[in-house]
Amino acid sequence: MSTIAQTVLTISGITGLLALLLSVANKTIANYGEKKITINSEKDLLVDGGDTLLSALVDQKIFIPSACGGKGSCGYCKVTVLEGGGEILPTELGYVTPDERQQGVRLSCQLKVREDLKIQIPEELFSVKQFDYHVEFLKDVTPTIKHLRLSLPDNEEITFKAGQYIQILAPKYKESDEEVYRAYSIASSPLDTKAIELYIGYVKEGKATTYVHNYLKEGQKITVVGPYGDFYYQEGDRDMVMVAIGTGMAPIMSILKYMHSKQINRNVTFYFGARTREDLFEMETLDGLMKDMPNLKVITCLSKPTESCNWDGEQGRVTDMLKKFLDTATQKEAYLCGSPVMIDSVIPILKEKGMPEERIYYDKFE
Repeated sequence: MSTIAQTVLTISGITGLLALLLSVANKTIANYGEKKITINSEKDLLVDGGDTLLSALVDQKIFIPSACGGKGSCGYCKVTVLEGGGEILPTELGYVTPDERQQGVRLSCQLKVREDLKIQIPEELFSVKQFDYHVEFLKDVTPTIKHLRLSLPDNEEITFKAGQYIQILAPKYKESDEEVYRAYSIASSPLDTKAIELYIGYVKEGKATTYVHNYLKEGQKITVVGPYGDFYYQEGDRDMVMVAIGTGMAPIMSILKYMHSKQINRNVTFYFGARTREDLFEMETLDGLMKDMPNLKVITCLSKPTESCNWDGEQGRVTDMLKKFLDTATQKEAYLCGSPVMIDSVIPILKEKGMPEERIYYDKFE
């Protein structure tokens, strides 16, 4: 017993010593002092060196998008570094193309501020704000998807384009010892500036989705940052092809609601895919939109219907529906939202039908 106790004490002593050394290192070796970040040659910030560029900018209320919470696994947080920053890191190479490297593009969540930096970011990021929303309602629309409506205080409003997304901040909770930001597309019309609606699907071990599905309640407050994104409705009169699966419905719904409110009568065909009947949602809303929008057609399909589905509609994937129903697409434009696999399989079909790649707008999410 005494040997075990001595071993425990020895390990505890070593652990404590390592913690002390790390603390000293952070205050000495890793203390880079105050550094200057110049943004777009017009805005200078003084920050404490040593943190990531993403975190340093967030501390200054400049919110660079980051769907993965700064873990270097989404590639959203790109900035152009004009001076400073050192060599690109191995963790960035999978998300930065050779052409982007030549231009100085970096992942801000990986780049540490160890010297003065000159960077360039899109001007619209200066207008991104942080809001504290009130959870107006939160309800199940499928066994794995929740529909949220979040409302702002009377003295605030949000301005966004139909199709864009926000990030929510999930706080620490039982299964998560850190705050994380995660991205979700807005499902409501941008004409409603006092609230936003979201569809959030459950992801096993996902920190934000677990918080939303298991801990968030109606009446609570939730922090939202946004808006973000270059996927949004394009003004014009071309026929529109929309394709989505699962929660990819969200930005499509935002666009359709916007068109409905503005009485935009373009020809629209929306292909929406799900696995089983219980995975289809917002069908009543879509039916209502079709009644008011005579040029809107919705084609739903199930990829894995069961006997209990009692399904007599289209079967297969959205790619099958495109091959079956879409004729020439030379004068059309497309809006796609879903997994990378889905989008990467849809784009070649659209191009084969004659749609120019520059008129294919998409938003991929994991």
